[in-house]
Amino acid sequence: MSEQPGHGRAGAPSTPGDGFSAITASPAPADGGDERGSDFGRFDWFAEPEGFGLARLPDGRAPDTRVPYSRPAPDSGPGGLGRSGRDWWRPGLERPGPERDGGHSRWLRGGRLAIAATALAIVCTLLGGVIGGFVALQGHGGQPDSSYSVGPVPPALTYRPASSVAGIAARDTPAVVMIKVDGSEGTGSGFLINGGYIVTDNHVVTLDGFVQGASLRVYFSNGTSAKGVLIGRDPYSDIAVIKAVGLTNLPALSLGNSAGVAVGDPVIAIGSPLGLAGTVTSGIVSAVNRPVQPGAGAGSSPQVFFDAIQTDAPINPGNSGGPLVNARGQVIGVDAAIDTLGSDPMTGAQGGSIGLGFAIPVDQARRVVQELVRTGHATHSVIGASLNENFAGNGAQIATGKHRSVVPRGPAAQAGLQSGDVVIQIGSQPVTSAYALLDAIRSLAPGSRVAVTFIRQSQTHQANITLGSASS
Repeated sequence: MSEQPGHGRAGAPSTPGDGFSAITASPAPADGGDERGSDFGRFDWFAEPEGFGLARLPDGRAPDTRVPYSRPAPDSGPGGLGRSGRDWWRPGLERPGPERDGGHSRWLRGGRLAIAATALAIVCTLLGGVIGGFVALQGHGGQPDSSYSVGPVPPALTYRPASSVAGIAARDTPAVVMIKVDGSEGTGSGFLINGGYIVTDNHVVTLDGFVQGASLRVYFSNGTSAKGVLIGRDPYSDIAVIKAVGLTNLPALSLGNSAGVAVGDPVIAIGSPLGLAGTVTSGIVSAVNRPVQPGAGAGSSPQVFFDAIQTDAPINPGNSGGPLVNARGQVIGVDAAIDTLGSDPMTGAQGGSIGLGFAIPVDQARRVVQELVRTGHATHSVIGASLNENFAGNGAQIATGKHRSVVPRGPAAQAGLQSGDVVIQIGSQPVTSAYALLDAIRSLAPGSRVAVTFIRQSQTHQANITLGSASS
């Protein structure tokens, strides 16, 4: 209920001088006719200037619409506004006199008719929509259409270009295997090369260095499996070679040249992530010569260092040991590591691919594989000096202290390097830390001759060093 000034209550007379009149319910006519007050008169919803209504002249004629009506003088009788000085023009309306108590009733009756008409229009609109929808449903969706067809089936695509991902996968996947270690304790991948040998990672056959002499089972893409035997492994390069017992005439992948790999080259990773054999993913080479240390070796395994091929091709746990191939289907890397956002702290589950995968360059793997097949062990390069792992500056500092840090007559000594020297470049590759220098050295073959740039007492020097060899 409104309590604004000028609003009255139902049945209360208007207050002289307030300028507004509340709509009130009119009493029923004494003659019992059908002229009665509207129910709307019971509620004070709004007010209008007095005299606003559908009034008629006393003889029943419509008022003259050309004549204005005026507010009554201050001494007007009941119902007067009590103000003067302005005329209000309402075309077609005349201010009813006090004796016309049915004016408001008729106005309210007209309001009821307008509301009823509006409601009827809304109902008709809704009803029309319902009927129209029913007709449309009956005409289109209510009955099955026996002649409908989604279109003809196109011919099956049977040809894929040899250089497409599908073409490369079709050729290379038969030579990729899944390796199960100690039953189902661990699963990794591998690939066949000439002679029926299978290349994989050392951390696959040793379950990350926790076991030695584990039983191996090799699963092929055609559904067959065979016992696997270890030919040799190198914990320093993370390469291992195994062979399937009793099988011959096996397919083999071609080894490419990782020295020619460039950032942006398309690559494909094939393997058994999470035990899903024959999984193929694709991407590009994201970086080359990326220094990688997959983590401190477990058990008796040493720390692994290598300059990796980085790729965004999805690689996940179980892909380790699988091939990373180029657009020709040639192996350019051995999948070895991924970088993740960490394991789930609640379940301990290992994180998956975030587009940061790393492969051992095939040029490094080729040399190690050949040594393992020929001799059962491999060698790796050494510099003949100890490095300061706590050096906070840029580069790799040769350790200082009481203990001899440069091996006499070793590679570093013969190149003229001394304790305290800081190596900042090897070959064309910048060196930012001791780990980066070890990555670069391990990626080179023993006996390689390479230029070394170092700083001694704020002076830059350069020397050539011939890398030494150590057995794995």
